[in-house]
Amino acid sequence: MQFGKSIRSQWLLEDNCVFLNHGSFGATPKVVLEAQTQWQQRLEKQPVRFMTQELPEALRHAAAELATFVGAKGEDIVFVENATAGINAVVRSLSFQTGDEIVITNHVYGAVRKTLQFICQRTGAKLIEVGVPFPISSELEITNAIAAALSPQVKLLAIDHVTSPTALIFPVAAIIRLAKQHGVPVLVDGAHMPGMMPLNIEALGADWYVGNCHKWLFAPKGCGFLWTSPAWQAEMHPTVISHGFGEGYLAEFDWTGTRDFSAWLAITEAIAFARNLGVTRIYEHNHSLAVWAGQVLNHAWGGHTPITASAIGAMTAVQVPTKKAQSGAKALHDYLWEKHRIEVPVIDFANRVWVRISAQVYNEPSEYRLLAEALWL
Repeated sequence: MQFGKSIRSQWLLEDNCVFLNHGSFGATPKVVLEAQTQWQQRLEKQPVRFMTQELPEALRHAAAELATFVGAKGEDIVFVENATAGINAVVRSLSFQTGDEIVITNHVYGAVRKTLQFICQRTGAKLIEVGVPFPISSELEITNAIAAALSPQVKLLAIDHVTSPTALIFPVAAIIRLAKQHGVPVLVDGAHMPGMMPLNIEALGADWYVGNCHKWLFAPKGCGFLWTSPAWQAEMHPTVISHGFGEGYLAEFDWTGTRDFSAWLAITEAIAFARNLGVTRIYEHNHSLAVWAGQVLNHAWGGHTPITASAIGAMTAVQVPTKKAQSGAKALHDYLWEKHRIEVPVIDFANRVWVRISAQVYNEPSEYRLLAEALWL
């Protein structure tokens, strides 16, 4: 199957827009939305039977399918609405006190920073934000910066697998090994990783891993997951306590009350869609296109690639020309959409303005050339 505009009809995306922002909320294929609708209708045909008899098995089947895809066991995975919900479930299940420290980096997702600020205000713990330079010349700049912040006072390290503002792939396996040497448990925010690049959660050695399936894995919106190492499962609780309290990790998270479970259950169709396209093919296409597009934009705008190709997945950040950046990120975003029908995030980071481009199978080179021309010097 040919990628690019010829495949775009499998999504509901507007015809008259250049959509270079798959990374923010994803875009769900029609066939997956149809599967979600079928689950919703199945529920409504006999709600009591579905919720009490059919749902438990269907939910665990979906978790097992997802676990196979991300390199884990089904009994270690529970569904949450999104990665932020998973982060909240973890940190609000842990105990902190005055003198404890929680370490993050300056590339952290904004909602995660806010969550940890809340935890620290409630418990007296201190939030340490490590400055990781951007652009970077080597992964050692990341690991060295984090290493300098680790101490006996650190009770949790929360790191991104793929950073949201800068689209940088962190060397999480190396960071986790480093943290373990200091006895520090690690929570990985993998919001962007499932479906973007190959993933083997168990091999990483983290204590917790949260991810979104509605970004790069084609699931309906509101489909995230939390993976917890067996050693920590007894301490984990969802943010909403319900009938499953005291019944164990799976029982607590699988039922927190009446809700629409269809986004979680449709993950099986989303994975099938990816496999039908060819998972490795998707990875290779999106990575190659993101790297190429970043080079094109940098050449057009007189910049340079801020990171090496190995640190790029299916997104990359490109610095906006100084003259164009003076109007500010929001104004520039609105200009690109209103004047050129280009949807792309424009982000302030490290006192500079960046566009964070995404590459998905429905994108093609001509779309990035349009973006280059829209902000031509």
